Amino acid sequence: MDFGLSERAQDYLGRLQDFMDSHVYPAEPLYAEQRRELRAAGQEHTVPPIVEKLKAEARERGLWNLFLPASHSGGTTPLHPPASDLEAPAHGLTVTDYASLAEVTGRSPNLAPEAINCAAPDTGNMEVLHLFGTPAQKERWLTPLLNGEIRSAFGMTEPDVASSDATNISTRIERDGDHYVVNGRKWWISGSADPRCKVMILMGKTDPDGHPYRQQSMVLVPLDAPGVEIVRALPVFGYSDQHGHCEIHLNDVRVPVDNLVGEEGGGFAIAQARLGPGRIHHCMRAIGMAERALELMCRRAADRVAFGRPLARQGVVQQQIAESRMAIEQARLLTLKTAWLIDRHGVKAARSEVAAIKVIAPRVALEVVDRAIQIHGGAGVSDDTPLAAMWAGLRTLRLADGPDEVHVRSVARTELGKYAV
Repeated sequence: MDFGLSERAQDYLGRLQDFMDSHVYPAEPLYAEQRRELRAAGQEHTVPPIVEKLKAEARERGLWNLFLPASHSGGTTPLHPPASDLEAPAHGLTVTDYASLAEVTGRSPNLAPEAINCAAPDTGNMEVLHLFGTPAQKERWLTPLLNGEIRSAFGMTEPDVASSDATNISTRIERDGDHYVVNGRKWWISGSADPRCKVMILMGKTDPDGHPYRQQSMVLVPLDAPGVEIVRALPVFGYSDQHGHCEIHLNDVRVPVDNLVGEEGGGFAIAQARLGPGRIHHCMRAIGMAERALELMCRRAADRVAFGRPLARQGVVQQQIAESRMAIEQARLLTLKTAWLIDRHGVKAARSEVAAIKVIAPRVALEVVDRAIQIHGGAGVSDDTPLAAMWAGLRTLRLADGPDEVHVRSVARTELGKYAV
């Protein structure tokens, strides 16, 4: 296996690191200040102006839509790939190349991914539209997403059923002439509180009596459609993200039949195609957070004196730093192996590895952030460092895109399948 970056990716990586140093990291305090001002003005989920400035700078530098084919990175033309090809590449760079870029953006999770138009859930939604959307759907929704003009949401999780099993989804999508009528409840719908969020790719059941994996379909639901009620934005461990994670009620929402994504009964397969590669992004961003936490940990240990000597000379602190470095390297290697397998053999061939990294990367990152918090003492649980917010986000990642237990079960099934158990 060769995890070396292509020449193109090395160029992007250098430019991205320079952008982070010159613009993103210095913008973090201003982002926090602008969020406080907007919150005080009753605009909790309005994007701070600094984000749009960073987006303009990133696009000027050619750091834009890096997860999509290079010929479409400007987002000025609709994409028209074969809608039936579940394994079609959705990235301009290889998955292995993009993984290293995603890691860098994870070091500033509130700013960097959106600054280069590579933030979830938009990336996954753009990939879905790229692979399965009709020309009209791409014209209306994909082009403005590629241009960073709007945001989007992905409506899968529900409060009334165990959403770790997607076949449980209870939201109904019923055909009525030239329209579908949608009824149901969704929650933890990331991005949907942002005023720029204009559309949700919603998964629901069109055929409740069909095969368990053919009951579901996906439709495009504009958030301003009559009957769409955003009930509340849910905080995460007390943190209210700018883009919001909302509970949404859908009451007799009518959308044209042309808003169907792919085919009826294809929702489950589309979800798997969407979530597989996206987990690489999540995991590498988690590793980026772990790297920044380790950096903060080392700086704190070198500067802080306790009992007459720097913390860095305390054996227990040295062990925490060493354990963190070793764990990060292991998690990164497993994630890169998974990316390499997807590049060479497709998502299906890497299914077990995708499940494994979805458990390992957030687990490792959480452990590293927790050690960093401990070494920072009281400062670690305050907002004076990014550590507490990182911990909240990473702990949530152990539930998002399927809880750890589901992925562990998947790995076990693959292993036991070798022995016909």
